[in-house]
Amino acid sequence: MKISTKGRYALRLMLDIAMNGAAEPVRLKDVAKRQSISIKYLEQIAVQLARAGFVRSSRGPKGGYRLTKQTSEYTVGMILRQVEGNLAPVACLEDARADCARREECVTVRIWEELDQAIRGVLDKYTLEDLAIWQEELGSGYVI
Repeated sequence: MKISTKGRYALRLMLDIAMNGAAEPVRLKDVAKRQSISIKYLEQIAVQLARAGFVRSSRGPKGGYRLTKQTSEYTVGMILRQVEGNLAPVACLEDARADCARREECVTVRIWEELDQAIRGVLDKYTLEDLAIWQEELGSGYVI
C-alpha cells in the first residue's frame, strides 16, 4: 500500500484547518502558502472533503474552510479513505463482496488479512487531534 500525494495533502489540509481555523475560516491560498501545495490541487481536495461533510466552506472576504466536527472525531484512516478509497493491501480484500475463486485454497490470504487489520489499526487509532498535539510539540509552523 502506498498513500498518494492526494492522500497526504488531504491530511495536511485537514490538519492545517484544525490548527489555524479556531478564530476564523482558513483560506486555501493561506494553506497553499504554508504547505507549499498548489492552490488548484488543494481546491480539488477541499471539494472532495466538503462533499463528504468533513469541511464546510464559506464565501466572502472572511470566507474559507472550517472543520464540521471536533478534531477528535476525525481519524487519519477516515480522511485517507475519503480521498484514496479502500486502503486494503490486495484486491481480494477491497470489498466484502469480492469473490476470489482461490479464496478457500489461498494460504497467503491470512497474511493479507493480518496486514489489512494492522493498517486499519494504525490509521484508525490516531485522530486529527493527535496530529495537532504532535505538531504543537514540534513547535514548528510546518505541518507534515
